[in-house]
Amino acid sequence: MNMQAILALSYLIGSITFIVGLKMLSHPDSARRGNLVAAAGMAVAILATIFLYQDELGSPLHNYGWIFAGLVIGTVVGTAAAKKVQMTAMPEMVSMFNGMGGACAMLISIIEFHHLTSDFTWELYEDSGYTFFSSIPGGMLATILIGMVIGSVSFAGSIIAWGKLNGKIKDRSFKGQHVVNLGLLAIIAGLILLILVARPGMTITYFYLILALSLIYGIMFVLPIGGADMPVVISLLNSFTGVAAAFGGFLYNNPVMLTGGILVGSAGTILTILMCKAMNRSLKNVLIGSFGGGHASAGGGEAKDQGHYKEISLNDTAVLMAYAQKVMIIPGYGLAVAQAQHACHELEKLLIEKGVEVYYGIHPVAGRMPGHMNVLLAEADVPYDKLMEMEDANEQMSTTNVVMIIGANDVVNPAAKEDPSSPIYGMPILEVEKADHVIVNKRSMKPGYAGIENDLFFKPKTSMLFGDAKKVLQDLVSELKQL
Repeated sequence: MNMQAILALSYLIGSITFIVGLKMLSHPDSARRGNLVAAAGMAVAILATIFLYQDELGSPLHNYGWIFAGLVIGTVVGTAAAKKVQMTAMPEMVSMFNGMGGACAMLISIIEFHHLTSDFTWELYEDSGYTFFSSIPGGMLATILIGMVIGSVSFAGSIIAWGKLNGKIKDRSFKGQHVVNLGLLAIIAGLILLILVARPGMTITYFYLILALSLIYGIMFVLPIGGADMPVVISLLNSFTGVAAAFGGFLYNNPVMLTGGILVGSAGTILTILMCKAMNRSLKNVLIGSFGGGHASAGGGEAKDQGHYKEISLNDTAVLMAYAQKVMIIPGYGLAVAQAQHACHELEKLLIEKGVEVYYGIHPVAGRMPGHMNVLLAEADVPYDKLMEMEDANEQMSTTNVVMIIGANDVVNPAAKEDPSSPIYGMPILEVEKADHVIVNKRSMKPGYAGIENDLFFKPKTSMLFGDAKKVLQDLVSELKQL
């Protein structure tokens, strides 16, 4: 078997491990192994490319010093960042890594375009009857251009998302921003068509103009989005990076790069569509940046007199939960901030020992990214069959005695159903008010991530239990043990 056959076999192994790994990621019990399987396949594909690849002339890769220096630096930085990051900062890390993938796809397109046009001179272009750029294959040029646009948008958008998630960048919007965004898309599409059809002498200039406009569009379409809509944007940007990587696979005729890009792109697209459905948003609105934080940051309309809220003590909470038949726990970002998942699992086990039926209600956009709560609870070994998706949880609400909301806010706000002026109006929520009692654990009465007050806190059935989630849960466990 020659080296090219071994290389092809290595790519096949890499592609299969990606598919198997993705399948294993669908369940918490196998997710960790699935991650390792996919990573091993990636390592095989990278090493095979480095040591076995040969071009048409039979020459191997060169610049090994640069390649291994990049691998070592990337491995050290990535490993250190992954070990250091807190669960609350995971969405930021995902956005940053996603942005690096987009940047990689963008640089691939720039470098390959430079290779294609490095011999260009105006004299050659203006030579009688000969147009330099017409000699470039249209399919290759289209792949480079589209891959660059998607990668640039993903890179710029992900960096803005990273800044918004960690609070360094605020929501920004202005009147007519949707029109500007649509205009940018139209200009980018027009320039691409101009290059592909006419191959003008200004092709190189237009190429870099498309690059600049794509970066601007990436910034413009993410800037106004905020509040509870950020998980949808993160999912969409993730799918963009996968699609951009797939274009790189086309460009290099690399099957493992193509497979990985298609898997990430398709999985991200499906997840984005499901998230849009869960948020009652349209994909078109996401693409032109026409929903989210701009309104949310304004506070969700005029302030209204909500009346008074009532508090509940730890002892009363413990009694209420201990003598309930069914308890639903609604986790949110506050649980992640307090790192209270282990205390929450201890509370759940204690209640089950007392004969209480306990479940977790998981909203699809709870936290700051898709699946955030599932990962958080899996870290504490919460059994996966205890987690209910929103639709199933809502069906159980009317037969639930106590709902305990820990650090969640916007996903239980009845304004999403009752107030057409609310920025989150139309978003499906966990209908906790149908339960007999609702207990809300928060640090204070400050609004949640969407920046709007929660009518639920002032409902007759609702009681507030203030304090840090971890401390409150630990104290609650102590109270329950004494009953």
